[in-house]
Amino acid sequence: MLDVKTLESWLWEAACKIRGEIDAPKYKDYILPLIFLKRISDVFEDEVAAFGEKVGNYETAQMLVEQDHNLVRFYIPPEARWENIIKQSQNLGEYLTDAVRAVARENPKLQGVIDIVDFNATTAGQRVISDERLKMLVDTISKHRLGLKDVEPDILGRAYEYLLRKFAEGSGQSAGEFYTPSEVAVLMAHIVDPQPGEEIFDPCVGSGGLLIKCHLLFRERYDDDPNVRSLKFFGQEILASTYAMANMNVFIHNMEAEIALGDTMNLPKFLDERGGLRKFDIVVSNPMWNQNFQKSTYENDTFGRFTFGFPPSSSADWGWVQHMYASLKENGRMAVVLDTGSVSRGSGTSGSNRERDIRKQFVEKDLVEAVILLPENLFYNTSAPGIILVINKNKAQERSSQVLLVNASKLFEKGRPKNYLPDSTIELVSSIYHNWREEEGISKIVSLDNIAKNDYNLSPSRYVSQNNNDEVLPLDEAVLELKEAEEERQEADRKLQAILEELLGS
Repeated sequence: MLDVKTLESWLWEAACKIRGEIDAPKYKDYILPLIFLKRISDVFEDEVAAFGEKVGNYETAQMLVEQDHNLVRFYIPPEARWENIIKQSQNLGEYLTDAVRAVARENPKLQGVIDIVDFNATTAGQRVISDERLKMLVDTISKHRLGLKDVEPDILGRAYEYLLRKFAEGSGQSAGEFYTPSEVAVLMAHIVDPQPGEEIFDPCVGSGGLLIKCHLLFRERYDDDPNVRSLKFFGQEILASTYAMANMNVFIHNMEAEIALGDTMNLPKFLDERGGLRKFDIVVSNPMWNQNFQKSTYENDTFGRFTFGFPPSSSADWGWVQHMYASLKENGRMAVVLDTGSVSRGSGTSGSNRERDIRKQFVEKDLVEAVILLPENLFYNTSAPGIILVINKNKAQERSSQVLLVNASKLFEKGRPKNYLPDSTIELVSSIYHNWREEEGISKIVSLDNIAKNDYNLSPSRYVSQNNNDEVLPLDEAVLELKEAEEERQEADRKLQAILEELLGS
């Protein structure tokens, strides 16, 4: 059996074969489908061989599989089988494109997943990646089998996740569209603590990392015990290329998952039999921070999601929180990564403030269970710190009318190119959360009355000081507050103008 380190170094070696010809962020578009094709091709061979032992010989098994493609999980047509791909020396880009499209035709589940890249693509008359480089890539991928007896799904999955992280490191700003740092995802999995038979949803699924970390934690605890009900996973993604990555990722991890393509906020795909939002036991997500949605997104909503109020156009953070909350079952719980300003903006200002007013309702309904402040420079698309907001529709009695604030801003180790959370931080923070305890300089249990006195500011640094540092509003947060104030002023002006016109008209 291949170990994870061998797989990681081998897969990165394969990726390096096409470095130079294409931009780093585009490596993944070429190498990920090929690794996936290699895996399902090798597994297909193994399944036919195992079937051959049942029916007497390999040739009979081959004949029966050709007659009934449902005898295997994914039927791989002859031209797409790896043994034939490695024989190609001419027009390889065209051959690979035809091969992955043939696989997609035979396996509807893989349409829009394995067949989204054109290996023969050109730009300004030049091939994006030459047949020579593609041949080097195929030859490198061919060094190891990826069949059922060669590598366990979770080991291959971890190596695949490693590749996604390496691609994220080279992708700069765009990385946040598909990748949440692995250790943040692990911490969130520990926080939501999946139980047997539960359904888990990510409405901004990216490449699937948050769902996968829940799956891996569950596997570690129950070790494929046949008496334990498995988890079911669901996700929606707006970008076609990222949707494809997520599907490949969950298939490789051998998860029971359904990933949908589409705009979650404007066209949610997971609905119940009455056409309302489908409900889940757990929601985990890392939506893009401070998105700018049109007011019509909230005004025209037909799913009853925004009952706490409309967020400002400058930041959709609390729009996402409300969508996720509306997607929870009666006893559901959720953990979402947001910009730090989402839990403090508007507090301390006079008059109304949309984000503060929405936040106030979540606090007063005793739905906020915890807020965890993360260190800075963890995420690939920003150096800013984030927070994990934990919402629980079924808080334990001893946690009633309280919120746990955790300041983990200093609990990191320096890395290149990004900081990271060591295992000790994940263990400490999850222990503090599950044992509901205060730790000097790290965590504080705060009453709802105290939060109300602080005008519904939920920033952990407000309650858990470190090195006696006062909380300072970052420049980008100040700009967002200014935008919201200006939006409120314009709304007040419109209302005043309407009243004046009515008075003058009468």
